Amino acid sequence: MSSPKFLSTNVAALLVYGRPPMVFAGMVCAIGVMLDHSPFVYYSGVIFLLTAMILDLMDGWFAARFRPQAKLAHLADRIMDKVVYSIVFPMVAVGMMWRYQSLPGSADFRLEMLHIVFVFVLCVTVLMRDNFAHFMRNFSLRKGEEEEMKEVTRLRTMVAAPVGVVLYIHAFYVPGGPDSSLYSWMSWLGAIPIQQLFFLEILFLIINFGSIAGYCRKYGTACLDDLCLDDEVLRRRILAVFPNALTVMNALMGILAILFAYRERVQEAYLILLGAGFFDKIDGAVARKLGLTTPLPSAKPKKYNITLGGVLDDVSDTVSFCIAPAIIFYMLMGRVVDESIQTLPYGWIAILYTVLGVTRLIFFILDQNSIPGFFKGIPVPGAALLVAAPYIMLGNALQSNTSDTVFWAQFCFVLMIIAAILMISFPIRYMHIGRLMSRNRKFLIFTMALIIGFAFTPYFGHAALAYLTMYVFSPLYTWRISPDIASKELPGKTL
Repeated sequence: MSSPKFLSTNVAALLVYGRPPMVFAGMVCAIGVMLDHSPFVYYSGVIFLLTAMILDLMDGWFAARFRPQAKLAHLADRIMDKVVYSIVFPMVAVGMMWRYQSLPGSADFRLEMLHIVFVFVLCVTVLMRDNFAHFMRNFSLRKGEEEEMKEVTRLRTMVAAPVGVVLYIHAFYVPGGPDSSLYSWMSWLGAIPIQQLFFLEILFLIINFGSIAGYCRKYGTACLDDLCLDDEVLRRRILAVFPNALTVMNALMGILAILFAYRERVQEAYLILLGAGFFDKIDGAVARKLGLTTPLPSAKPKKYNITLGGVLDDVSDTVSFCIAPAIIFYMLMGRVVDESIQTLPYGWIAILYTVLGVTRLIFFILDQNSIPGFFKGIPVPGAALLVAAPYIMLGNALQSNTSDTVFWAQFCFVLMIIAAILMISFPIRYMHIGRLMSRNRKFLIFTMALIIGFAFTPYFGHAALAYLTMYVFSPLYTWRISPDIASKELPGKTL
C-alpha cells in the first residue's frame, strides 16, 4: 500500500473509531466529578468531549474527500454515532439531576426541575430517533431500496455533538479550575442562563423531528407497501399519524408556553409559541405532501370536509393561539399593581379574544369560498404572535419594576382588542406566510436571521412586534398577488 493511501486510511480510521474511547473517558471523568467535585477531573472530561466533537465533525468530510469509494465508512460512522449518543445523552440527563442536588438555596428550583424534565425528554428523543432511523434504513434495504449514501440528516449529526458538549459543560460544572481562557469559556457555559439553553434544546428537538421526517420521506414508501398490501384506507390512516403528531406538538407547545409565563419567563414563552407556529405550518405541509388532503376517488362528496386531522388541528390552534395568549395576558395584567390598570376589564378582553379566535377557526372550517394562499382576516397564529410580542416588554418591566410598566400594560390591552377584531375582519385578505417562506428562500433566511439575531438580546420583543406589525399592514400590498401564486409552496421567483 502506498504511503499517502496508508496515511489517509489510518487517519480516517482514527477519526471514525477514536470517538467512543474519548466519550467513554469523558463519562469516567463525569463519574469522578460527581464523587469528589474535582475541577481538574471536570476540565479533563470537557477536553475529552471536545476532542470527540472535533473528530465527529471531521470524520465525514475526511472520508468523503479521501475515501469516497469506501461504503463501509458510512456504516461505521453511523454505528459510532449510536455508540457515542448512547453514552453522552444518558450521561447528560444524570448530570442535570446531579446538578439539581447541588444547587444553592437561592436557585429557582421549579425552573431547574422543568429543565431537567425537558433534557430527559430530549435525550429520549435522540435515542428513539437513532433506533427509528436504523430500523427504517435496514427494512428498506432488505426490500431492494437503494441506500442513501449522501447524509440527508447531516445537520442533525453536526448539531448533536456541540449540543452534547454544551449540556455536559453545564451539567457537571465545578468552579475553581485552572486559570486559562478555555476554562473561562467553560465557566461561562456552566453558568449560562437556562432560557438560552432552552432555546438551544428546542432547536435541537425540532431538528430531530425533522430528521425523522426525512427518513420517513426516503424509506417510508417501502415500509408502507409491505405493511398495507394495497389497502389505501389503511395506508392513509398510518400516514395520518405523522401530521397528527405534529399537531399534538402544537398544542403541547401552547401549554408549555403558559407554564413558562407562569414562572415569569415570558420571552421563553414567546419562543415556544413560535415553535407552536412552526408545528402548525409543517403539519399542514406534511399532510399535503403525503396526499392526505385529497379525498379518495371512492369517497362520497361531502358539503363540509370535516376530518379527524382537521378537528385536531383546530383544537390545537385553539389551545396554542387562542387560549394560551389570553391566559398569559390575564396573568401579566394581574401582576400590575397600578390602580388604573386594575380597573380595566382585562379579564373580559381575554375572554373576547378567545371567543373571537374560536369564531375565526369555525368560519375557516365552514367557509365554502376560500381563497387559495390567503386567509380571510388575520390567522390566529399571526394574531397570537402579534399580541404576545409586547408581553415580553411587559414581563421585563414587571421584573425590573420600571416606570414603563403602565404603558406596556395599556399597549397590550389595546392590542388585544385590535387583534381580536382583525381575526374576524373577513374582507381583509392576509397571505399565508408559511407558504411564502417555503417558496421564497430570501424571506425565510431573513426571518430566521431576525429570530436568531434578536433572541438573546433585550430587543427581541421589539423586533417581533415590528415584524408582526408589518404583517398586519401587508394586505395593502399583497392584495395584488394572484391566488395561483400565493398558494404555491415550491421555491421560485413569485413576487
